[in-house]
Amino acid sequence: MSQASLPIFQLPQITRPRRIEGRITGLYRTSGEGFETIPVERLDLGYDGIAGDRHGGLTRKSGGREPWYPRGTEMRNERQLSILAPDELAAIAAAMDIAELRPEWIGGNLLLEGIAQLTWLPPRTLLFFANGVTLKIDGDNGPCRFAGRSIAEKVGGGTDVELGFVQAARKRRGLVAWVEKPGTIAAGESFEARLPEQWIYQG
Repeated sequence: MSQASLPIFQLPQITRPRRIEGRITGLYRTSGEGFETIPVERLDLGYDGIAGDRHGGLTRKSGGREPWYPRGTEMRNERQLSILAPDELAAIAAAMDIAELRPEWIGGNLLLEGIAQLTWLPPRTLLFFANGVTLKIDGDNGPCRFAGRSIAEKVGGGTDVELGFVQAARKRRGLVAWVEKPGTIAAGESFEARLPEQWIYQG
């Protein structure tokens, strides 16, 4: 086929890369085997995430989020850290008609401010923290009944609250990330989010 007869390739919609600054307003980790987290002043992060944390490790077992594998299949752990935003938590609480929604109740590790619609940051976004740590965003964290049940245990409401969280938190439940460059992060530390060039596939 000659060059002249090749089909015309139209570039997809492209959004240019950009940078956004933010700040850590809270840090949390699990204590023991439980799902909920507790506030801490610092987090020591290795390539396996938070050492000893429920969601730490280089690998993890597949679950309901990965129906293409038999449940319990060992796979890469791209969900080492759960990242949340205060404004999104407040919006979820308002939608659920509850007074507050604390990061600890739904297993949050980092509470970040300064980025509007945090949950919508694209995969491959890098978070560069002032003290040298780099986190890589895998994607959004889909809400589940397990987290909803944790909220219901705090505020009451039973199954209505449990299921209500899944609906209210859709598209604003935060992000999951993994450690690209290890080190220590501290509450109050600044960071820069570097969003990659984004292509909208239309094939």
